[in-house]
Amino acid sequence: MNNAPDPASHPPAFPDRAFRDQAVQGQAVPEGAPGVLKAMSPGVVDFLFRQLVAGESAEDIQWHQEGTVLAAQAPGAELARRLAETDLEALTPTELFHYVRAAQRLSAWAESMREAAVGRYCATPAGGAPPAA
Repeated sequence: MNNAPDPASHPPAFPDRAFRDQAVQGQAVPEGAPGVLKAMSPGVVDFLFRQLVAGESAEDIQWHQEGTVLAAQAPGAELARRLAETDLEALTPTELFHYVRAAQRLSAWAESMREAAVGRYCATPAGGAPPAA
């Protein structure tokens, strides 16, 4: 006697078994997969699954404890380095918003530095010696 369920009456646990298998093996995402799924690496999928099983939020909040957030980073060389090393494709819309705001702060800071240097340059007498401060 065969008590095996009819495969046609029970859908697979994952809507697209080929996608799941390729994601687990780290292969390319199948053609026509939704845009969000293309961006999710197997590590991200694993993280989200563990968060779901543990009953915790899917949002990664631990990174807030690992250092200064961009919004609190003082303008200067360190902020410029962090912005330059950031992978824009990996940012969420909220993170991208904070990235843009930090870039604007850095730009305003650099502009103020430029204006100070131009003012000092223009105040230099024709002899080339800087004015006494």
